[in-house]
Amino acid sequence: MHYIWMIIKGVFIGITNVIPGVSGGTMAVSFGIYDDVIHAVTHIKSEFKSASKILGPLFIGALIGVAGFSYFIELLLEQYTLATAIAFIGLILGGLPILWSAFKESMQREQQQLNVIHGLFFLFFFGIVAWMAFVETGGNTGQSISFSVGHMIAMFLVGLVSAAAMVIPGVSGSLLMLILGYYYAVIFAINGFTEALSAMNFDALLTFGTLLGAYALGMLFGIILISKAIDYFFKTKPTYTYASILGLVVASPIAILTNTNSLADFQSDKSIWYFLIALILGIGCFVLTFALGNTKDTGASVEPAQAAD
Repeated sequence: MHYIWMIIKGVFIGITNVIPGVSGGTMAVSFGIYDDVIHAVTHIKSEFKSASKILGPLFIGALIGVAGFSYFIELLLEQYTLATAIAFIGLILGGLPILWSAFKESMQREQQQLNVIHGLFFLFFFGIVAWMAFVETGGNTGQSISFSVGHMIAMFLVGLVSAAAMVIPGVSGSLLMLILGYYYAVIFAINGFTEALSAMNFDALLTFGTLLGAYALGMLFGIILISKAIDYFFKTKPTYTYASILGLVVASPIAILTNTNSLADFQSDKSIWYFLIALILGIGCFVLTFALGNTKDTGASVEPAQAAD
């Protein structure tokens, strides 16, 4: 069952990574697997067997989420913006009890009390996400990309930067791609690849596959680099790391509501039932995340990221 649960969690993480304002890292935190994933990435050579049990099914699920739901999520955000946003807010906030418990446990291990420094770290990283929520983004919905060396280099660099952001809870890699002006280009490449695959168009497969390959390679390097940094802070300053992550996660709903423009639904002609269903959906997603975050398979997990080597 461990592999099935990890694939399901990976699907949700993959879906969130294509939505501006929603962080895949936040979903990993909400599901209670964030520190395990960071540890697995940074110790994949020395603990390959246990790390692969975490990363393998998670990667498969993320691929399914990105490739299978990119177009579907775009439709939901267009037609049911507020309901979709509330659903993702519920998914994120459902992990807060688990994150808060981990924070308290780290303070007990370090024999620390909640202090001003914890509050400053919380407010600083809360402010970063809140600021990003109101940053003017680049790009446009019609942007596409073609096969060229320049675009391959650009896709690699965008993958590098956005993947680093994806690993950090609360910071949306897709929002960062919007700011860089490459969000719709990446979505165009993903949808072009899946359409070419369904039509068995090998020329288009080669073009889009090469571009996505450069993007994936950049993501790989970005994830490895930032994971090593986060793993270091989990080991040396665990309580301050958790306080920072709490700030990032708590601010995430602001980014989601702002960047999806979901509050505009209140000015539409939607009925009261739409808003009621949106609220129920949010509560259901909260419960779902809390339940998934408590699905553990101790025989397949790696050592906690904050433990010493």
